Amino acid sequence: MSALSQASQARRIALGAAYGGGGIGLLGAVLAGLLVGQAKYARRIIPRPNGAPPRCDGLYGTDFDGEPLTLAIIGDSGAAGLGVELARETPGALLAAGLAQVARRPVKLVCAAVVGAESQHLHAQVEQVLPHGLDAVAILIGGNDVTHRVKPQVAVGHLDMVVRTLVGLDIQVVVGTCPDLGTIQPIQPPLRWVARRSSRQLAAAQTIAVVEAGGRTVSLGDLLGPEFAARPDQMFSADRFHPSATGYASAAAAMLPSLIASLGYGDEAAAAPSRARGEGVKPLPQAAVEAVDEAGTELSATAVNGRERGAFGRWVELRHRIRLFTGSPEDPSVDQDDADGEAAVKGAG
Repeated sequence: MSALSQASQARRIALGAAYGGGGIGLLGAVLAGLLVGQAKYARRIIPRPNGAPPRCDGLYGTDFDGEPLTLAIIGDSGAAGLGVELARETPGALLAAGLAQVARRPVKLVCAAVVGAESQHLHAQVEQVLPHGLDAVAILIGGNDVTHRVKPQVAVGHLDMVVRTLVGLDIQVVVGTCPDLGTIQPIQPPLRWVARRSSRQLAAAQTIAVVEAGGRTVSLGDLLGPEFAARPDQMFSADRFHPSATGYASAAAAMLPSLIASLGYGDEAAAAPSRARGEGVKPLPQAAVEAVDEAGTELSATAVNGRERGAFGRWVELRHRIRLFTGSPEDPSVDQDDADGEAAVKGAG
């Protein structure tokens, strides 16, 4: 499929989300059904992670002074950190600790991500985190929408509404788009190819919707795909579905620079796009397809000569920010008031 037709398809999905129409067609439904069947079979023959993801809520960067920034992470098992044993290994902890190190301020992390969540579940997660007075929200979502055969228009529509709600409250939003499900080893060709195409299609549509809604996106599929395929023993956890600590560190390193820049911290926050890194200003549909194809690409809205849109859609900045690994991963320090409140709720229950 040409880049132009891919961009048109991604835009149609995003527009379908906005106007409530569209379907995946009979062939798409059949292939999606085969994918789900294969995934269910794979889950029966491989071990599942023991227990729930480690709790990562709490305060990071406690050695720094100042009013804490408040970061929430929402989404599915990838956002929650299923597959690792320590809080410091979860993506939320890595993002919070990394942000604290650059901002030189404490960061309060609130995690409402739920294992098995689809995009439709983001609304409840947002309601859970909003009372905390947020500065930024990181979202990782999409894999379950693909495996559960959710129509792309429906999934993207929910994500669009959530991002618009957060941006309307002056909260920065960074979305890690749908991962490349073609890297999951128990899914064999040709279903692996179907999984790859479906997840990449969803990622491109997510990109268009999120940027139109005022958020930023970072592509994870093509970033993690080659690394996971080359080193599955290191990048996947024991269940061969979810990332290992190394895999989560790689994903967080791709999102962290965008999170930092969105809040105005770091040397790159005000820097112009670098031509040497292949960065620049492009129409959103075209940039969305390029983002899916290139590792760790960030897209955010911009203007050209005072105009937000050109003949081919909204103008965006396409960036390939240098991945930033958290220098000193840490477990959270639990705020005593929060701990007392949680204990009271448990006692009342």
